[in-house]
Amino acid sequence: MKEHPSPFATTPQPRDDGTLQVTITYLQMARQPTGTPKRPPLSDLAVFRVKQPALPFYRFLYNQVGQPWLWYERRAMSDSDLQDILSNEKVHVYVLYRGGEPAGYVELDFRHDDEAEVAYFGLLPWHIGSGIGPWFLEWAVRAAWTDKPKRLIVNTCNLDHPKAIIVYQQAGFRPYRQEKVTIRDPRQEPFWNGPAPNAGPDSDS
Repeated sequence: MKEHPSPFATTPQPRDDGTLQVTITYLQMARQPTGTPKRPPLSDLAVFRVKQPALPFYRFLYNQVGQPWLWYERRAMSDSDLQDILSNEKVHVYVLYRGGEPAGYVELDFRHDDEAEVAYFGLLPWHIGSGIGPWFLEWAVRAAWTDKPKRLIVNTCNLDHPKAIIVYQQAGFRPYRQEKVTIRDPRQEPFWNGPAPNAGPDSDS
C-alpha cells in the first residue's frame, strides 16, 4: 500500500488533567434537496456501497479518515460490537474511490424510525483539498433521502476540520443544538495505536 503523508496534524492540546473540552454542534435537514445534482468534479470518481465491510477494511477507513480529527469511538469499540453495527441492514457504508484508490467514506444510519443520520463522513487526508468533498457530501445527502426520512441529521465538533460546519451548512443542514463535553484525550488511550479492545461481560460499547 502506498504511503501518503498527511497534510493535517491534530493540534488540540489536552489540559493538565489529560482531558479535552469539545463543543459539539448538531445539525439537521428537514427537506429533501431539489434541483440538479452536481457533476463530479473529477472524471475518475466512483462510489460503491460496501455491504457488511470486513473489519480490517472498515478500521482502515475509520482510522485514516478520522485520525487528524481525533475520531475515537470506533477505535475504542471491540470487534464484536463493531461487527454488530456494520452487519445491521440499516447501516449503509459507501466508499468513494478516486482513480481506483479509496478516497473517503460515508456511513448512513437508518436504525432510528423516521430519521437518518450521517454517522461518519470524511476524506482520507491526502485527498482533502482536491475539491471532491462537497460533491461527495451532496451525493451522500441524496442517498440518505432515498429512504424518505422525516429529517436527516449530522454532528460536528471543534476537533473536526475547521470548514466542516460550513460545508454541512452549504449542503443544506442547519444547526439546532450545541453542547460542551469533556473527554479524555484519546491519543493517550491504549486503543489509539494498539489493537481494538476485547469485549468483556461489562462492555457497554
